[in-house]
Amino acid sequence: MIRNILIATFFVTLWFGIPATAEAEQIIEVMDNNVQKVTISITESTLHITGANGEVLNVYNLAGVRVLSFKVDGADKHYELNLPKGCYILKIGKVVRKISIR
Repeated sequence: MIRNILIATFFVTLWFGIPATAEAEQIIEVMDNNVQKVTISITESTLHITGANGEVLNVYNLAGVRVLSFKVDGADKHYELNLPKGCYILKIGKVVRKISIR
């Protein structure tokens, strides 16, 4: 009797357990290609930033504490960083770079 119940359960599971296929809806995302490329370079303690007009520059130490923050007010700017020697993390919009001040 138990054997017949197990066989019946097996066939019912097999019958209803057949996986169904479904098609996913395609999502099209349009990317804006007019975004300027942000470039960051540093010489000693002078920071050179291009392509970040209107963006906010945040400078973090390696502990994650923000030590400096200001708005970049031009497309090609030089800034003097009055920070102690060490490594810092710069974040401008979505661009993140690690710098070293010597």
